[in-house]
Amino acid sequence: MTSTTRTICLAITGASGVQYSFRLLQLLLQSNIRVYLMISKAAQVVVSMETDVKLGSRTGDMQKQLCELYQSDDSQLQVFGEQEWTAPPASGNNAIDSMVVCPCSMGALSAIATGASNNLIERAADVMLKERRKLVLVPRETPYSAIHLENMLKLSRMGAVIVDANPGFYNAPASIDDLVDFVVAKILDQLQVEHALMPRWGADD
Repeated sequence: MTSTTRTICLAITGASGVQYSFRLLQLLLQSNIRVYLMISKAAQVVVSMETDVKLGSRTGDMQKQLCELYQSDDSQLQVFGEQEWTAPPASGNNAIDSMVVCPCSMGALSAIATGASNNLIERAADVMLKERRKLVLVPRETPYSAIHLENMLKLSRMGAVIVDANPGFYNAPASIDDLVDFVVAKILDQLQVEHALMPRWGADD
């Protein structure tokens, strides 16, 4: 495999919409990007509810499964548990380019907004903010309470980017996959990862 040139953290928390994160993971790996993946315990439950993927309970088992699923290897995809405090994402002295929390539960959003750092996902997001690196949060909730909106505004002012899991319809989606790709395309744009998931607005066919 050709050596990777970028490293991106992907965190999956316990909100609905793991289809977005799995599609994003697939495309990041296809783009030859190293991915540090963190899956919360609540997210593991959602994965079993929303997909046919049956993840193992240990990070090593998850890593092996996902490497096989996306035809990757351990040099490109590494999975870390919530309490692995010695993992690379826990420190700002590691060359991690960007981080995405997709989907981002309102609990995770609140913890990140307050700097709670109670687990590796929250700590990794805190590192991105303090190091002034790209942090993309993909909330999937409706309706939003004033608390949710205030947390999003607070994070936006800190430099995080909020990409709501809200697909558009101007590209005439024909399937659920098209709706998923719309949101994933918006995330990849923020990460400056090339893709061909949807035509650019105003571009010739």
